[in-house]
Amino acid sequence: MISHPSRNCTVELQALPSRIGQVRRIVSAQLRYWHMDPLIDRASLGVTELLSNVHRHAQPDKTCTVEMELLLDRLKVSVHDHDPRLPVVADAGPLATCGRGLAMVAAMSESWGVLPDGESGKVVWFTLPTSAAAAPVAWDRRPVHTAAEPAEPRFTEVALVDVSDVRRAEPAPAPSAVPG
Repeated sequence: MISHPSRNCTVELQALPSRIGQVRRIVSAQLRYWHMDPLIDRASLGVTELLSNVHRHAQPDKTCTVEMELLLDRLKVSVHDHDPRLPVVADAGPLATCGRGLAMVAAMSESWGVLPDGESGKVVWFTLPTSAAAAPVAWDRRPVHTAAEPAEPRFTEVALVDVSDVRRAEPAPAPSAVPG
């Protein structure tokens, strides 16, 4: 008995700048339909980066397929193109205007990878968790150690807290270098 059937959405397109915005809207609408609203921003960002790479680098054509597959505990987003060359994560300098796309996909996703697809191209994919842990990443959250003292202390609990809830000590005024 299948209690949660696999859910799938596939879009075939030319990876042109005008089409990338349309695909973002399709991704957003599909995730709303699946009641996965917390994943919209990250999935849209990831798909934008992967389609931008197809637009910039894929040869001989820009035809590609975007697939979203909703599994039990994760969303898998993949882009298949017809260029067999595998992408390389660039080491973009601080003033570079491009070259951070795959690094961003790696940072915002649970996992990502590239699969050669014979001589017909490759598939670049990433996954996002769909469980309660799928809440949007709070970039201002930091791990805070709390003292957990069971009968035999063996571990320290780690909890994520919103730093806006933590009182910060007011910085003391700097002493003046000018006498008087």
